Order: sequence, then structure tokens, then C-alpha cells
Amino acid sequence: MAPHADDSRGSATLQGDEQQKALFTVDSPNVTYTENEIRSKYSYRTTAVTQGDDGRYMAVPKETVYDFKVDRKVGKVGMMLVGWGGNNGTTVTAGILANRRGLVWDTREGKRAANYYGSIVMASTIKLGTDAKSGKEINIPFHDLLPMVHPNDLVIGGWDISKMNLADAMDRAQVLEPTLKSLVHKEMAQMTPLPSIYYPDFIAANQEERADNTIPGSKASMAHVEQIRKDIRDFKTSNGLDKVIVQWTANTERYADILTGVNDTAENLLKAIESGHEEVSPSTVFAVACILENAPFINGSPQNTFVPGAIDLAEKHGAFIGGDDFKSGQTKMKSALVDFLINAGIRVTSIASYNHLGNNDGMNLSSQKQFRSKEISKSNVVDDMVAANTVLYKEGEHPDHTVVIKYMPAVGDNKRALDEYYAEIFMGGHQTISLFNVCEDSLLASPLIIDLVIIAEMMTRIQWKSNTDGEEYKGFHSVLSILSYMLKAPLTPPGTPVVNALAKQRSALVNIFRACVGLEPENDMTLEHKLF
Repeated sequence: MAPHADDSRGSATLQGDEQQKALFTVDSPNVTYTENEIRSKYSYRTTAVTQGDDGRYMAVPKETVYDFKVDRKVGKVGMMLVGWGGNNGTTVTAGILANRRGLVWDTREGKRAANYYGSIVMASTIKLGTDAKSGKEINIPFHDLLPMVHPNDLVIGGWDISKMNLADAMDRAQVLEPTLKSLVHKEMAQMTPLPSIYYPDFIAANQEERADNTIPGSKASMAHVEQIRKDIRDFKTSNGLDKVIVQWTANTERYADILTGVNDTAENLLKAIESGHEEVSPSTVFAVACILENAPFINGSPQNTFVPGAIDLAEKHGAFIGGDDFKSGQTKMKSALVDFLINAGIRVTSIASYNHLGNNDGMNLSSQKQFRSKEISKSNVVDDMVAANTVLYKEGEHPDHTVVIKYMPAVGDNKRALDEYYAEIFMGGHQTISLFNVCEDSLLASPLIIDLVIIAEMMTRIQWKSNTDGEEYKGFHSVLSILSYMLKAPLTPPGTPVVNALAKQRSALVNIFRACVGLEPENDMTLEHKLF
């Protein structure tokens, strides 16, 4: 069945095939399958370390047994995007339409076919184990590890401050090939975003002329919260959805000041919204509405959407939140390369990152307040890697790190990222690594939007309990740090460490899902091939 646009404003429905049967099963007394659930018993092994007065460490192996329960029924899932009419929103919508229909189109380099390249869920594999006869590794698509929603089956909707239909907005974005755009134009033309909220103080003044589709009011209010909640409910009802995941993919906002009595607690934040306080941002209003509506909310931009009061509110309601800022190009390279260099014992002493881009994101970031939000999210990405190596870096030491972003209209969505890594090596020597990275911004970000939705939805169907105290099953913490692989400035539960190293982030994601089906963590020791 071909996808079709819903006649109601703010949504497009994509009809998918029935779920396929599981690619594998686990034969273990610790794993039980029923029609509706997968239950597993998992031994989590860690090492507890204490330091004595003499400075020496005592390491003690520790084991905790957890029970996991996974709901096998995916249901019908909606994805609502804030900034649906922007570069990312139009690109991901067109991409899903093209994939659902299996489209092929002409380019200067020949024919191209729809794919989900760049999505860890849809285009990467994980090691299941080794073949019992040949000893070869068996790798399966990540998507087959657990029963996950397929992006082709998502119902898409959202809000935008621009009333332009998505076909025209797709043309404005100048991201996709004209031949591809012509194939999805009819469906996209029927999609029009819902009115959004617009507080001029939070985004650059150069965005004002786009704001022709707004809910009345220029500052926070409970009326805005309730309208967004109603939009989510109406979208869910009109499309017969089981759940809705909401994602901010709109403009970068300025940082909100954290003020005692205003946004430091859930109670104060709600009062600040009621009073229309000037330090409550549009993205925080969306977050609050989603928390109250129990719709997972993910922030794909660098601003501090999740002020302490928003996190407190999410914890009180047991609602899922995640952020901040899509990690698509330069920062993903940085978190991989710095991790490699430091783990190789090479002392990185400076990192200089220069970017220029010409899309609307670049235009918005030409304002200093909005740039500052991006600078913060891009600058902290190496902190945990530096702190982990006390041989290379003594307390208080850190590489010099600078980030520059310039708006250059001519390059459009093809962002240029230039990086120089300067490092100390053996016996006073130096190494310089220079990278020139052309990042087709929206084509890198769109698969991350899909991944974030799929994984956030998956987390709504996973529960756990500890066997040590017989607790009832419960969900994961409200702050979904499992999403860190896709985000520049990962949000973590209060008091827990931030992990930016790319390999660690992927390992955590893969191994948590493996635990849910009773499999051990990915293990690259391959002792079976080394011990003869």
C-alpha cells in the first residue's frame, strides 16, 4: 500500500507491512518467550574500587542480577517534529516516503535508491555470536536485536512557525535532488505544519519573517502548554496511535538563565510558565507539555531546554526526555578521533574547529547568543576522555579548544568543517592532524532523528527489576542517557557521569539491548581462537 497524506493539518500517515518474525531466538534457561513478552535474567558484572590511605586501590568484582521484561508489541507509533518545515524535518519526511515506496531516481552520477544509510538502527549490524561449526562471526542487523518500530511505519506530524507546506519547504531547504523531490512532491504538498510557539527573544531576529504560523502570545503561558498537549492528543486520536514521540529539530535558541525560584524545580517552573516569565524558552514549554502528556521528548538542538525544573518534572511524572543537539558530522569525528588518540597514549594539546554553513541553521547561528549555545555543546565533547587519562593529563589540565561557526550562504546545507588536532608524542615530538569534512548537514541529521525516535520508543517497552531486593518491575530513568550516541551534549541523570567517547556510547546501547534478550555483552577477546 502506498503512503498517503492525512487530510488533517499537521500529519502524514505511512502504512507499513506487518512485523516480521524474529530473526533469532536465545536458547537459555535465563530467557523466556511468550506471545507478548521477552523475559530475561541477566548477571551484570562490574568492579568496585576503593582507595586506601596509602593511595593504593582495592578492586573487588561485583555481580548484580537483573530481570528484564520487553513488550514485544510495537504498536502504531507517531513522530511529531518541532520545526517540521525546516531542513531536517522536510528531509527526514521525504526520506521515509522514498523508503516506503522503494523509490529510485536519477542523479548526475547515475541512479540512486532510497536507503537508511547513517542510521545506526537501520544500517549497522551487531555481532550475535560465532558460528558453532565454522567459528565465523555471525552479524545481524541492529534492527533485528529487539522488536523495534520500522521507520517506514511511522506516522509523521509536527509544528512549525512557518505555514509553508512541506513540498515548498523542501524546495526552500535545497537539500534533495530535484528528481527525488518530484517523486514525493504530491504527498509533501498535502502536509502542513501545525502552528507553533514563537518567542522572539530566544531565536535570532533574522527568523522573524518566517514566523507566519504561530500560536498567539510571545512569552510562556499555560495556554501554550495546553495547546501543545491538545495537538499531541488530537494527533494520536486521529491517527489511531499507541504512542507519540516528540522531537525538537527547530532553530537553536539562546541559553536560558538558571534562576532560583524560576526554573530550578518542577513547581517553580510551572509557576514561571503561568506567570509568563521571560526566561522560559519555547523548547522548555514543549518539553513540559510532552512530560505532562507522557510523550517522550528529545531535544535535537544545543540550548539548555532541560533546565533543572524540567528534569525534576520529568522524574516526578516518570516521563522520558533526552538531549541535547544532534551529533552528526564534525563532533562525531571529534569524539571518535580524540578517544583514539588519548587511548593510544598521545597527548592532544589543542583542538581548533572551524565551520561555515549556509542553511537556515547557519543564519540563525550568526547571532551571538544562539552561537553560544552551539559553542557550549561542541566544546565539552572531549572532557570525559581527557579526565580518564591521568597519565597524559594532570588535575586541571585540558587541551586548548576553540570552536568557530560562520554563516556563508553560498555553501547551503553542505557545511564545511575544518579541524586541527595538535598533540605531543614521544620524546618531545609533535603530531598535527588536519581534517576537512564536508558534512551534508540534513542528510546526516535525518537518520539520527529516526534513530532517536526508534530507540526512545523501544525504551517505553523495557522494564527491569533487581533480584537483590525483589523490587517490582519499573522503567529506566526519565533521562534517557542511552541516546548519547546520537547527541553532542548527552543529557544524563543528575549526579551521573557524562560519557562522550563514541565507542563507549555505542557499546552501552548495544549491550543494554543484548541484556534484554539474555545475551552477554559484545566480547572481542576471541579466546576460542587464541587458546590452543
